[in-house]
Amino acid sequence: MIVLLVVGVTAVSTSAVLVRLADAPGLAVAFYRCLFASLLLVPWALLRHRGALAVLSRRERWLLVASGLALAGHFASWIPAIGLTSVAASVVLVQTTPVWVVIIGPAFGERASRGAVAGIVVALAGTAIIVAGDLGGGTDVLLGDLLALVGALFAAIYILLGRRIRQRVPVVPYTATVYSIAAGGLALLMLVAGTPFTGYSTRQWGLFLAMTLGPQLLGHTVFNLLLGQVSATVVSVALLAEPVGATVLAAMFLDEAPGIQTVIGGLVVLAGVFLAIRAEARTAGEFATAPVE
Repeated sequence: MIVLLVVGVTAVSTSAVLVRLADAPGLAVAFYRCLFASLLLVPWALLRHRGALAVLSRRERWLLVASGLALAGHFASWIPAIGLTSVAASVVLVQTTPVWVVIIGPAFGERASRGAVAGIVVALAGTAIIVAGDLGGGTDVLLGDLLALVGALFAAIYILLGRRIRQRVPVVPYTATVYSIAAGGLALLMLVAGTPFTGYSTRQWGLFLAMTLGPQLLGHTVFNLLLGQVSATVVSVALLAEPVGATVLAAMFLDEAPGIQTVIGGLVVLAGVFLAIRAEARTAGEFATAPVE
């Protein structure tokens, strides 16, 4: 279990850097990441878990569709954000997902404890510090910060919709279905936006594949697997290491050092997220995980 946690955190930490290195339209990066993952998982799901989705009711199947579309919304907003703001800011802000789970949870029958609310306040204060530090960076930087927060919100919806389904469906058919739906939603967005499906260099195709094998399969899918074995609280706390790993990799490969306000704000955000997770864990025994990028 510890080995899988380390593999998962390491894999997701590479996501933002790989996106930046690809230097391709954000929608295309998101689409091919989900498409390639679904192409790898769907045959496995059909061979080994053909009847897995049959246990779901019609309502649960619609929730599964909505979950896949929410994942598409997460990638469609967070991945473009990486090209507009710093890697550190984008990863820290998207890791506010547990906070948004608590905020919108009542609409899904989830109630937050007082301790979780206190954590939310701390995390939002950290978000404000990061955004304030980016005020002088121009409109694009602020748009990137906003898109990262929108990505976190979509991820929270994805988690809340898919939480109960994952308890009834094995990880392979679950992820194969969700990734396929997300790829379909992203394809429609590409058509509307006029984003090209072809014309990318060999290097870019290689990076699309690297994102599929790394952050998507060794990251996202591994953490979905772990949710069937360990408390979601453990997964959530482990994912707080992602901004650290992503920031270090950005400094190494992109020569991008975070500003002092991003560092301070990021620490405050992560402290708030940790407090919210811990409070919910004490109240309910477990808490929803943040998305794996």
